[in-house]
Amino acid sequence: MKSSTSLPKVGVGIIVIKDGSHVLMHRRKGNLGGGFWGTGGGHLELGESLLEAALREFHEEAGRSIVISKPRFLAVCNFTDFYPNHYVDVSFVADWISGEPDDSGLDEVELWQWFPLNKLPSPIFPVVSHYLEAIKSGQNFFDSTLNKNI
Repeated sequence: MKSSTSLPKVGVGIIVIKDGSHVLMHRRKGNLGGGFWGTGGGHLELGESLLEAALREFHEEAGRSIVISKPRFLAVCNFTDFYPNHYVDVSFVADWISGEPDDSGLDEVELWQWFPLNKLPSPIFPVVSHYLEAIKSGQNFFDSTLNKNI
């Protein structure tokens, strides 16, 4: 049996869409993907539902002044782009209702901005790239590319 430190973690996230044409993104801080553009997300905590975790992480990073509705499953990704970090990541998508992000999550993220879906910033955090593709294509599963010859 492998130790718990060698097992994949569970990541969750939520993509917020405004008026069907813009996505809310931020520049990530930290060791995993620092400098990449991403959306709200983080880790599933013990006992949480996937959606509860995604909403909690979003509000920890964006604050409570932004109101969203209709959160729904978007896709799942076996995320190994930063191996040996390995995540099974589940994403949701929600509609923007009102408000803007505040400064509550600035220890984890910076520069919250709205971007047109057809004019996104670069570089985009790899798992978020998959999820933005899912919005366009309807694809809901993305597997690891780590061992693509198997």
